[in-house]
Amino acid sequence: MDTFSTQQWDELTWEEIQSLVSSGMDAAILPIGATEQHGPQLTVGMDSLLGRALCSSVATHAGVPCLPLLPYGCSLGHSHRWPGTLALSPQTLISVITDIGDWLYPAGIRKLFLVNSHVTNEAPLRCALEILRSRYDDFCIALFNTGKLNPEIAAAFSQDADDWHANAAETSLVMHLQPAATRPEKLKSSDDPDRTAGKVFSHPVNRTSLNGVTGAPSQATAQAGKVLFEKLEQALVALIESGLHESPPLPHSYFSQTEA
Repeated sequence: MDTFSTQQWDELTWEEIQSLVSSGMDAAILPIGATEQHGPQLTVGMDSLLGRALCSSVATHAGVPCLPLLPYGCSLGHSHRWPGTLALSPQTLISVITDIGDWLYPAGIRKLFLVNSHVTNEAPLRCALEILRSRYDDFCIALFNTGKLNPEIAAAFSQDADDWHANAAETSLVMHLQPAATRPEKLKSSDDPDRTAGKVFSHPVNRTSLNGVTGAPSQATAQAGKVLFEKLEQALVALIESGLHESPPLPHSYFSQTEA
């Protein structure tokens, strides 16, 4: 298989992408982030920062090209109470992902790994997955949520809040990945408890948080962020490497009653 100095899709020429696919690499990673308020102590690009850093690193380790980050997501629940959020509707996010898939397929991509670093992107991304796999008989789509890659990671994210947001885990990750995207002077005063326990409805953040935080960012450390990021890398590399060698359990076509 040909190797290139970068695994970033937007840093390759069309000839290099064609050569990559022709030599057997028919997969791609698509990081999906968000631009939304993350409390007083983190910049609005937190989710995108994590998605870009994680997928770029994993792409290098796994040898899979990484598509340009999608920096907007479904952040409607953050309301207009705190400026900075730029949200897509679920329908728009679904259309964006399926449009990207419609262009990847003719380029020879047959396995697409959607890596989501913003919790409420999950539902529209799952809808996009459903659409793409029903549209193309041999297009395999996987959806990974960074905060739930394995039980250990899920426990780390939710340690200070079940309905976490801009909490100790996220703040630690930013302190490790890009310290300038934190506001250290705001850490001690940013803690806000999870108020969602026992609630029947899914309430928007303006009705569950005083400052856009759910959790205890005062507990964050750069070292904790380093440890958690390494766990994210290891878990995602393992999942993608497994997916690269996976075939459908049965060969039956989506479009007919005969075998593909």
